[in-house]
Amino acid sequence: MKTKILFAVQILVGILLLVFGLNKFLHFMANLPVSEEMGMFMMALAKTGYIFPIVGAIQVLSGLSFILNKFTALMAVVIVPVMLNAVLAHAFLDPSGIAGSLVILILVIVVMFKNKEAYSLVLKA
Repeated sequence: MKTKILFAVQILVGILLLVFGLNKFLHFMANLPVSEEMGMFMMALAKTGYIFPIVGAIQVLSGLSFILNKFTALMAVVIVPVMLNAVLAHAFLDPSGIAGSLVILILVIVVMFKNKEAYSLVLKA
């Protein structure tokens, strides 16, 4: 039962990552209003021309990995810094919008817990 619940969480976070990643390319969801500071930060990131496409690609690849249950442990490690940055950006610049990124970060950590045996050699002292 516990395994089925953890797999369901993995599929859920995979779908969320896939949808939000595809939105970076296809723009099918409207952007929510953000604070002025967050708006300026996001505008600066957008002006680089490469940050949002890379973040979108990482989200799409991670989402597909979680849904297909392939390379899940690896993609969880790859997506954590992206989601942690999203949480911290909201924490410092737009606290009212932190819920979405925080939920996804927590769900990714649950997926990492599900795959904890994959990290045993890396964390061996």
